[in-house]
Amino acid sequence: MGGEPSGQPLMTRRSMIGGMTAGALAPAVLRAAKPSSAAHVAVIGAGVFGAWTAEHLCRAGHRVTLVDMAGPANSRASSGGESRMTRGGYGKDEIYTRLAFDSLAEWKKLSAVAGLPIFVPHGVLFFSSKPGDYFSGSIAVHQTLGLPLELMDGAQLRRRFPMIDFSGVVIGLYEAQFGALMARRAVQTLVKNFVASGGQFRHDAARLLRQRDGPLKSLALSNGTIEADVFVFALGPWLPKLFPDLLGKRIFATRQEIFYFAPPEGDRRFLPQAMPGWADFNDGDMFYGFPDLEARGVKFAHDLHGPMVDPDTQDRRPSQAALDDIVDFRDRRFPRLRRATLTEARVCQYENSSNGDFIVDFHPSLANVLLVGGGSGHGFKHGPEVGRLAASRLLGGGPAEPRFSLASKDGVRRRLVH
Repeated sequence: MGGEPSGQPLMTRRSMIGGMTAGALAPAVLRAAKPSSAAHVAVIGAGVFGAWTAEHLCRAGHRVTLVDMAGPANSRASSGGESRMTRGGYGKDEIYTRLAFDSLAEWKKLSAVAGLPIFVPHGVLFFSSKPGDYFSGSIAVHQTLGLPLELMDGAQLRRRFPMIDFSGVVIGLYEAQFGALMARRAVQTLVKNFVASGGQFRHDAARLLRQRDGPLKSLALSNGTIEADVFVFALGPWLPKLFPDLLGKRIFATRQEIFYFAPPEGDRRFLPQAMPGWADFNDGDMFYGFPDLEARGVKFAHDLHGPMVDPDTQDRRPSQAALDDIVDFRDRRFPRLRRATLTEARVCQYENSSNGDFIVDFHPSLANVLLVGGGSGHGFKHGPEVGRLAASRLLGGGPAEPRFSLASKDGVRRRLVH
């Protein structure tokens, strides 16, 4: 699962991912394009992957049109909603630790010009009742890369974070430099800045492709068509709908339910200045959450991949069973929130690739079509680097990352990334 050799220095935002020893050079689809040239890229899907891909292509001087059927980070999208965790801890999966740290610099830049915060640096805490591969792997990777990470035992955790009951917990890892990303605001700000910099945005829905091979010349939309030299499809859970034969068994949309609770009045222990984002490994059954961000409430989620759903038709009303599950966990681990008022609930979806790795790869028969997706519930934080890698594939900027290839997704739901 490591994906990279040890002992490599931390890469910069513009460097290629370490350990990419396989894969042919990407077709240089846009190599000849220069600033102000007539080359035109259409990016279909204005979630976090599509928006950052469009941004990087725009920075490279290309004419880019970003298309979305319901607007950037709309309420049905996997990039919608309020908050996403950003973290460097990925066990021994060094490739994602690198992506997260490099992406964080871009998120901070965007936050600095957004007016309201996009990045909230409240820190992130992982804890467990027993040490395991995730913890030992995370420690080893952070040491190899020279990245900060604080190791705590149960007594230290209880003193540092009194809002959490750490009964049975023996190990914690704390990343002070990470925190929350305000998801909807982040993507909408990015797209607004992209348009201000010369990019174009179209509020339109893509229609099912009829063409089977060769370069794609145009794409039917709900209001006309769009012609482009290159097409990028970054449609999250809608990717299998547009490419059912290719992706129908490689990407699976699953139901996820999230709940917010009001903290006790006047209790400052649940504010982001005091409480971190957190994940409780809970003997292999992970729960996670956030402090009270922008007075929205304390957020709880069960990282249990729910039933497969259709993102267009799934019932987005929260279930009593999911709420009862969260309340039972909340009352045990956060006793000060017992009987806390439910302030909000959301139903969204993960778009899991078969193994949890991203997809950044060319369509096997449409030579100028790049597919970007498989966020798998952990992709948002990596948006800046995924967008840069996608742009690099189009520009012929280096070898492909084998783990992000279509060939690595075998159609069996066997997630290996956590």
